[in-house]
Amino acid sequence: MIQSQNSSVEYTCKASSLNGLTSNGSIMVGNNALEYYNEKNVEDYIQIPWNEVDYISASVYGKRHIARWAVFTKENGHYTFSTEDNRATLRAIRNHVDPERMYRSKTFFQVLGAGFVELGRRISGLFHPARKSGEQE
Repeated sequence: MIQSQNSSVEYTCKASSLNGLTSNGSIMVGNNALEYYNEKNVEDYIQIPWNEVDYISASVYGKRHIARWAVFTKENGHYTFSTEDNRATLRAIRNHVDPERMYRSKTFFQVLGAGFVELGRRISGLFHPARKSGEQE
């Protein structure tokens, strides 16, 4: 059986883990860690201690709708979740993670625009190769 890292739980709700195959379970925000437990498979769990969290990124649509959010860790990559009430979950997490380390992820159109800008830079680089230092016209 899995042992919880938290001695007290501050917030809990139903959630989906969007890592690989989607699984349903519960998210627990506690005093020591963020924990996800699958409701059908007890061996499927995620425990992220607060000191291991690097930053949080949320996918925000419009001005207020949060579709999903991801926890980026210092060592083990990132984990993506969606809960019944993402706003309430992120508010509970904000008590443990510095609000300066919580970001909005880029929208589809921002990513598309950045791709076009980079494509333009690469194409113009074909016609205007970079000069070596010390070289003059």
